[in-house]
Amino acid sequence: MATAATTTDRPSGDAAANGPPCAGRFVSGSRTVAMSACSNRRSIHGGTTDVSIATFQPIAPDERIATLDVLRGLALLGILLMNMEGFAGPLDLSTTGIDPHWQGLDRWADAFVYIFVQGKFFTLFSLLFGAGFAVMAQRAEVAGRDFTRFYLRRSLGLLGIGLVHALLLWPGDILVAYALLSFLLLAFREAPRAWLPAMGVLAYLAAVGLMLLLGALMMLVPAETTAAQAAHAQAAIEAQRQAYGHGTYPQAVLQRLRDFGTALGALLVVGPQVLGMFLIGSWFARSGAIARPEGYRRLFAWLRWGALPLGLALMLASAWYQPWLAPGRFDLRSAAAYAATSVAGLLMCLGYLAWGVRWSHALRGLAPAGRMALSNYLGQSLVCTVLFYGYGLGWFEQMGRAWQLLFAVALFAAQVGFSRAWLRRFRFGPMEWLWRAITYWRLPPLRRGEAGAK
Repeated sequence: MATAATTTDRPSGDAAANGPPCAGRFVSGSRTVAMSACSNRRSIHGGTTDVSIATFQPIAPDERIATLDVLRGLALLGILLMNMEGFAGPLDLSTTGIDPHWQGLDRWADAFVYIFVQGKFFTLFSLLFGAGFAVMAQRAEVAGRDFTRFYLRRSLGLLGIGLVHALLLWPGDILVAYALLSFLLLAFREAPRAWLPAMGVLAYLAAVGLMLLLGALMMLVPAETTAAQAAHAQAAIEAQRQAYGHGTYPQAVLQRLRDFGTALGALLVVGPQVLGMFLIGSWFARSGAIARPEGYRRLFAWLRWGALPLGLALMLASAWYQPWLAPGRFDLRSAAAYAATSVAGLLMCLGYLAWGVRWSHALRGLAPAGRMALSNYLGQSLVCTVLFYGYGLGWFEQMGRAWQLLFAVALFAAQVGFSRAWLRRFRFGPMEWLWRAITYWRLPPLRRGEAGAK
């Protein structure tokens, strides 16, 4: 994850294996990377990075840029809060606004997630993924390595992990979408830095425009067709309820296959949003704004005190206008609500980013989870499906909305503690290590002080 855990590794495995070790640093999406520096050094834009042309290797933890790990940890918490409803009940009911079936404290909890969480941290993850891409591209350029081949291997590795996650663990996966859209990022590698924010916003708003267009077109659809669509959506929810809440593991896998096909179709709308955030994140990395926020005080101040309040106001207006987005019913009114929440999500995401940078020292306890974001993201799916699904403990639709949020916070706190303990003994999280192994087709060192396997 940057997707859930974007890390930067060696664009060239041969150089890393054969080059002599020296010191150096490179600021990556959430990872600072040490490189051997036995020959010439050059500075990569961002002001904190010295790069050797010779060889690359992951650096010691005390050389990392903690702010980026904190941001990823913060995003990971938000993703879990958002996903809890999809773990504890039918997935198709988890993105429908403020559910009228909840009452009392549960309704307030549902409203809190819808207004402050849903669509905000998913976009933050996407932004961090784009930042990781940009710094890897810069590093490869300075090192004189073939970035395209390296990045294709890396994206294919992420695609494989995402497919396993989506089909064997949980259908609400984001890794497959990130992997597929990451291939498009290569087309923007040489784009002028100043163009990236505008291109990102335009791509993001293209999805918003598409929502409005689809909503307008639905006005031309006969009432019988609309009713059939609503019935189909309800049948899909019941199928999820039976397969995930009461079915065996093989039955759940078959349902995941069906849900995976639906998710791929949703990329028509979600894809431009994610790509837009990738491009905005690339600007934050290439400009050095995250690495050197003191040079962008006015920007971050506007994001904190302008973008965030504006996004919150728009989100509140949307929730008042259309609080419940019934599954299968899509008209111009619901399209307008979706569009408003999407724009609000972009603004609030950027505001959260700015506050995360501002409070990074106070939030530094989240950094270990951010360093193992891919492992923790997949771990959340493993723990929650075992607890909630029928082939596990069977808590499906048994936990109130307020208790879901408390459970999510407790689970994330446990992940922070586990990550801290794990990283005392190991260089990477287990899934981060596997991703590297897939990318380079050899086993990188896992334990601290361990030499790399070839």
